[in-house]
Formats: sequence, structure tokens, C-alpha cells
Amino acid sequence: MGPQPSHAESIRGTNHGTWRGPAPSAVALVLAIVCMVAGTAAAAPTAPALTLERAMALARERARPVAAAAARGRAAEARADEARAQRLPRLTVGEVWLRTDSPAEAFALQLNQEVFSFAEFVASDPNDPDPIEAATTRFEVSLPLYTGGELSGRIRQAELAAEAAGAGASRAGDGAAFAAAEAWVRLAQAREQAALLERSLATVAAHAARARAYVEQGMLVSSELLRAEVEVARVADLLASAQGDARTAEAALSLRLGAPLGSSWELAPLPAPPEPGGDLETWLAHAADRADLAAARLGTEAAGLEVAVARAGRRPRVGLSARYDLVDDAPFGTGGDSAAIQAMAGFDLFAGGRHRAAVAAAEAEAEAAARELEEFAEAVRLEVRAAHEAAATARARHATAVAALAAAAEAERITAERFGQGVARTIDLLDAATARREAETRELVARAEAQLATLALALAAGRPPEEVIAP
Repeated sequence: MGPQPSHAESIRGTNHGTWRGPAPSAVALVLAIVCMVAGTAAAAPTAPALTLERAMALARERARPVAAAAARGRAAEARADEARAQRLPRLTVGEVWLRTDSPAEAFALQLNQEVFSFAEFVASDPNDPDPIEAATTRFEVSLPLYTGGELSGRIRQAELAAEAAGAGASRAGDGAAFAAAEAWVRLAQAREQAALLERSLATVAAHAARARAYVEQGMLVSSELLRAEVEVARVADLLASAQGDARTAEAALSLRLGAPLGSSWELAPLPAPPEPGGDLETWLAHAADRADLAAARLGTEAAGLEVAVARAGRRPRVGLSARYDLVDDAPFGTGGDSAAIQAMAGFDLFAGGRHRAAVAAAEAEAEAAARELEEFAEAVRLEVRAAHEAAATARARHATAVAALAAAAEAERITAERFGQGVARTIDLLDAATARREAETRELVARAEAQLATLALALAAGRPPEEVIAP
């Protein structure tokens, strides 16, 4: 290869080498792009800092699924109030107006209006009365006294539904917090990946510039320079893709936080994965109280109550009502008044088997709900087991990736020294830089996956995801 320049001469060649040819090289263009990207980033307005914990708190406050779950909870509470109100007296008022020449009705309406005249009655033809107009204002109070257990069953079902909705809202909050955490981690990962590629691009471009200086001095063949420029272009493509991924991830985080998709966020560096703590049995014990599992238990209890409600159809119904009527020849008049109180009782002697079929259907539905609850409980336990295993594996992979990154960094350092001494080729230096970049990428991916695996374990076990990242 001939005499080699010193390390200082190589650096000078890198910084001040003469660029020949009809057009700027790919290295120069890439370096210009890097400078423009860096300048744009420096000029961009600084967004409020957002930590992982703060992102999860914002999701609990602002995420649309949380608001929807809260609204469903309020609706369920209102339905429970509606069911309980069925036990209270019901007061109605109505107005009825009619015009009739029916003999019986005309006679009765004259009496109700308190305008009946016996003299006029005997002087006329009772079988062919003149048409009469009447308006009745009725106030009525009704109260169910006994419904065979149907009313109490419906009330209890509505209360159980309200409790289940509350549990569902709690689960929705945990799910929104996890979704926001996942979006935060993905954005932090994408940005760190882009920064990694920017550094890698600058490094590879510097290697290419040094190779160009050696080519100009006749110490390298041009094919090695071309190989270096190809690598520069490849890393530039990867950087452009990573920057696009970061913009998409930022929009995804905005969605999870209930913010406009164009919002910008400044994030802290992606932290090392936390230690979840606790063995598998501890996590399984937590999962027994998971909110959606509790909601399923409440739903199963409500399905069992449907059997009692269906059986109430075979029992008698007892009610009480009282009414007060104002009758006149004009609406809302007060010409005559009357009052009545009545008690009512009855039950079906024969309904063609309808009640028996309803009870059988309710019993079958209750059995199905119980079996589904058993399956769901087992599925939750399986989910926790899988999440616990995934978290342990992810942490182990991250530890391996950290060790591999240290080895790759040392290998690149040694190769760079050998290249400066003239005993390593440009391709060796590029390969070492590529190996380090790939090791950095693996460590970044492993760190993100381990962070998410720990959060997913907390979610699977029914614990707020914030608990596993709290200091």
C-alpha cells in the first residue's frame, strides 16, 4: 500500500481534502443534509417535556376511551336509579276531550259534569240524546304492592350493571394508561433510533471522506471509496425512514393522549426497563382481582338473577291506584269532580307455557355465563403467565444486547486504530461501524420491548401500569 499518513494527517485529509469531479460526491450531499436536519431541529420550538409517568396520567384524564367508559358508568348508575324508582308511587295527569251522542255516555257525562236535570231527562228521548261535549282532567296515583320478586330482581340487576360499569371504567383507565405508555415508548424509541442513525451517518461519512483522501493520495483503490459512498447512501435511507417513523409515532402518542394529531412532544430518553418484582404466584394473585374479571363476575350474578325474575311471572301481581277527575264541557274545566281508589290483583292461570320457557331460558343463560366466567378466569391466568414469561425473556435479551453493544463498540475502536495504522481496509472499518450500529439498534429495541413487557405484565395482572415504573 505504500507509506501511510499519520492519524493527524488522516484527520486533516478528512476535513480539507480536495473534492474532484464534475459534481459533488454523495458524501458531501449527505453531510449537507445532516447539517440541514440538525439546523432545522435546533430551530424548532421546544415542546413541553413529557415523562412516561406524565403521559400515563394525561391518558387517564383525557383519553377518549376513558371518557366513554365514564359516560357508560353514569348511564348505568342512572338506569339503577330508574329501576329503584319503580318502587315509588307514580303520579300522572291527563286530559281527554270527546263529543258523543251515545245514550249511556251522554247520561253519565251529564252526571259527571254535575249538570244533569231530571226534568230535561224525562222531557227528552233518552234513547236519542243530543250530542254532548265533555273534557276530563284526571290525576292518578299508582303504586305496585307486590310483583312476585320481579321488581326487586330488576333493581338488583341494574345495581350490578352499575358496579360492573364502574369496574369497566377502572379497566379502561388502566388500558388507556398502557396505550399511552406504549405510544410514548415507541416515540422515544423512534427518536433515539433516528439520532443513532444520524450519528452513524456522520461516522460513515467521515470514514468515506478519509477513504477519499487516501484515494487522492494513491494509497487506496477507488473501489473502496465507492463501497464507502454506497454505505453512506444506505444509512441516509435508513435515517429518512426512521425520521418518518418518529413523526408517525408522535401522532400516535397524540391520539392516545386525546390531543390533536399535529401536537409535538419533547420526551426524556427511553429509560432502562424496570425490575417488576414478585414471582409468578404473586402476579397471579393480583390477577384474581382484575377489574374486568370482577365485572364479569357481576354480570354472571346478574344472569343468575334473571332466573328469579322469570319465575316471578307465575306469581300474582298486586297494585293500588287512586284517581281524581275534573269533568266539564271545556278542557281543564272544573264543573264536576269525583275520586276513586282501587286495588288490583291478578295472575296468569294459563300462558301457553310462556313462563316455563322463560325460566328454562334464564337457567340456561345463567349456566352459560358461569361457564364463560370460568373460561375467562383461566384465560386471565394464562395471560399473566405469558406476560410474566415475556417480561423475563425481554429483560434477559436486553442484558445480552447491552453486552453485545459493549463488544461491538470495542471492536469498532480497535478496527479504527488498525485502519489508521494502515493494517485494516476501509471495508473492515465500515463493517465494524455497521456492526456497532446494529448492536445499538438491538439494544434500543430490547430496551423498549423490555419496558413494554413489564407494563404489559402489570396490565395483565390488573395492576395500574404506573406502579411498575414508579421510583
